[in-house]
Parts: sequence; structure tokens; C-alpha cells
Amino acid sequence: MEPPACTWYDLLGVLPGTSEDMIGRAYGSKASLLRPALLSGAPSNVIAAASRAQRILNAAWSVLGDPVRRQEYDKAVGILRTGGGLAAPGNFASQPGWADAGFVAGSPGAEALGVLMALTDWLAPHPHPSRRIAVPDLHGLFYSVGLEVTGRLGLHLTAVRLTANPMPVDGLIVDQRPRSPTKVRRGGELTVHVWHPRAHSAHASS
Repeated sequence: MEPPACTWYDLLGVLPGTSEDMIGRAYGSKASLLRPALLSGAPSNVIAAASRAQRILNAAWSVLGDPVRRQEYDKAVGILRTGGGLAAPGNFASQPGWADAGFVAGSPGAEALGVLMALTDWLAPHPHPSRRIAVPDLHGLFYSVGLEVTGRLGLHLTAVRLTANPMPVDGLIVDQRPRSPTKVRRGGELTVHVWHPRAHSAHASS
């Protein structure tokens, strides 16, 4: 079994095998960019993207931050080898019906699960790949994740920075052109609007 094309690790920006402490730091680092003090006065589209980003981060942390759930997830997706080979296929968080996801339809976790499922579908290899592919929905993802996703799809990502005097941190994708699920040619260009907290906000909140 091949590991899924996009995992909770990807959405947190860490590698499988990363220590629990480092995963916690990665979660905290990204979540700290979404705190109210940095979002104060931001446009409504930024607030909406930040809210979605927080739900995605929380869902990833709920799996990877729990040693038991993380081990079950790693085995299910084939990341953790057992008995000298990849684990047998099973239900996992990037497929519908993952038995232990703990997400109820309509809940914030279910929405984050939907994001992961959609990204995995977009990135999954196909026997006869089409010349045109559906644009993934990057809204609410950090720019580094969006860059990796589009790179795997063979799309060129162009960023439009929305913030003057930004903090030197990973930006948040708040809009994109074309929007999902518009189809474009492989090798085509996707433009994203990326928001960063203002540098002076860091001093103002301290």
C-alpha cells in the first residue's frame, strides 16, 4: 500500500517520524500566527481563512498529538512498517469512514478531514492522467503547504503578498485564482493571495 499523497504531517509541515515534542512545536508555531492579536483589524476574508486554518491544525494535532491515534494512523496509511513490510490497507484519516477519526459530519474536524481527503484525491496518481486537472482548494492553508501541493501537481504557484511590512513567517492563503474546482492544464499557473501578520503587530502585542 502506498502512503496517501497528502497526510496530516504535510498539513503541519513535519515529517513522519518527527518526535511528539517537535510536532507540538510545529502546531504551536503555526497556531501562534492565527492568534487574535495578530488578526486584529484584518479583512473578513483573512479572518475566514484563519478560522479554517485553525480547524485544520486542530484536526491534525488531534491525531498526531495522541501517541495511540498517531500509531494507528501511521499503520493504516502505510507509514509505519510492521513485520518487515508496509501495513495492510485500512481506514485512515484521509479516506471517508476512518473509524477512529472522532469527527462528526458538520463538525470543524469533519471540515478539516474533507480538506485532507480532497487534497489526497487531487494528488493521487491516476493510470491515465489527464492533461487538465482540477485546481485544489488552498484557502486556509499556509503558503508552504500550498507550494508543496501545487508542486506535486505540476502547477506553478505565484504569490501576491497582501501585507505591507510583513512578519518573516509563513503566510496564509486567503484567496486564489482560478478557484477550485476549475480545470487547468498541467504546468499551468495558480495565483494565490497570501496574508502575513504585520511586523509591528508583534511588538504591539508584547
